[in-house]
Amino acid sequence: MSGSIDLNADLGEGFGSWRMGDDTALLDIVTSANIACGFHAGDPNIMVETALAAKARGVAIGAHPGFLDIRGFGRNVIRDTPKRIERDVAYQIGALQACAALAGARVTYVKAHGALANLANVEDDVAQAIAGAVAGVDRGLALVVMPGLPAERAAERGGLRTVREVYADRAYADDGTLAPRALDGAVLHDPGAIAERVRRMVEDGAVTTLSGRRIPVAIDTVCVHGDTPGAVAAAAAVRAALESAGLALAPFAPHRMQG
Repeated sequence: MSGSIDLNADLGEGFGSWRMGDDTALLDIVTSANIACGFHAGDPNIMVETALAAKARGVAIGAHPGFLDIRGFGRNVIRDTPKRIERDVAYQIGALQACAALAGARVTYVKAHGALANLANVEDDVAQAIAGAVAGVDRGLALVVMPGLPAERAAERGGLRTVREVYADRAYADDGTLAPRALDGAVLHDPGAIAERVRRMVEDGAVTTLSGRRIPVAIDTVCVHGDTPGAVAAAAAVRAALESAGLALAPFAPHRMQG
């Protein structure tokens, strides 16, 4: 194989003095950082510090908005109108843009988090709300989506740059969404198995579901969850597997950084 691919992780997911995951180690491996924007995790200090660390390593910075759910880490669905979801997402993008500016950097993309992202993969109005927020704030921002689902279609209707993502450490349901975390095998932990799975996905241009169904997909970026135990080892193994397959690791989004 030849060409390039992006490797992203969810980072900055602490709050106050509490920290989640090893952001420093992951930033030495990934090429794009999805930074929590204060609703499911993150605060102004963490957002600025994570942006500074990403910029220092040439890692692209993305906003990672979610539901206002600190206690549940953004994994609980909070029902609201599409208009209010759109405004909540726009608010979070703006918050990270301000914090990134203090770090002398710029946000180049958006990727929804947790329950918000999952809902956008099955409900058109939620997908449209997220795409509308991105377009309303800055049409130059890319939107990361799972391929073949409402989130991708909403991004394309909105004329946004669409970046298609697969998950290294999560299993898939037959409809192309992520399998619920409560199911056996839904979350993967073995770095070697995760890396081999990603290599197959990229080489085949497809994901294989828990039932064995093969779903063809376009792949621009691969995600490793930063909050998963063993995330650093998994990310390193995935990067090595992608490079051994002949792919260069590079951010999908232009840096557009200041300073």
